[in-house]
Amino acid sequence: MSFFDSKVFGNKVNDYSYYDNKYFCESKHSRRKKSDTKNDFFDWLDIITVALVIVVFVFSFFFRVATIEGESMLNTFHDGERVIISDIFLRPKYGDVVVISRNYSNEQDKNDHDSQPIIKRVIATEGMTVRIDFDNGDVYVNEQKLEEYYTATPTNNTVDTKNSELLKAGVVVPKNCVFVLGDNRNNSLDSRSSQIGGYGTGMINKKNIIGKVYFRIFPFSKIGKIR
Repeated sequence: MSFFDSKVFGNKVNDYSYYDNKYFCESKHSRRKKSDTKNDFFDWLDIITVALVIVVFVFSFFFRVATIEGESMLNTFHDGERVIISDIFLRPKYGDVVVISRNYSNEQDKNDHDSQPIIKRVIATEGMTVRIDFDNGDVYVNEQKLEEYYTATPTNNTVDTKNSELLKAGVVVPKNCVFVLGDNRNNSLDSRSSQIGGYGTGMINKKNIIGKVYFRIFPFSKIGKIR
């Protein structure tokens, strides 16, 4: 065998330690990859667990899920739909959809057999003047006609003669109160009626607002933020 052969081919072919070392390196690398994969799995499991705990905590203390009952908010909401509400930093303003407790302050409401919360839209807040033209079905706030894209029907009269007469002339929303209407105006018990609100005025005290509606979560085809 030539000098060339023994130096080059001999060292490469017959030096088994070269292959052994390489094999050992590959074996260690393979074991490390399997270990890393297992660690990654547990890392992700920890992250998911912490995320779930945070979600449960947030929903327990800051948000609630409410189910729509009835047809007073058609076509915005339909019976059986589910929404997320919250009272964090709650400052009701025009257009907000709110869920209202029926625990009012007068004896009539305390004796009301229907104590289920109601869902309505805020039309005016304290100090604002609300006037309703029942002939045309238009609502005015501070003498500005509202462009109510969300209503299913015009705002017609109610059977509550006392409040209707006041609303024709215009009423001022008291301090710490809001004036609310359902989007389905011809099928809604709201601030036009003396059956809700403090002392038969139809006005809702802000302390009776459970929360503002932020998102619809069911049905899945309509998931999204509430306008």
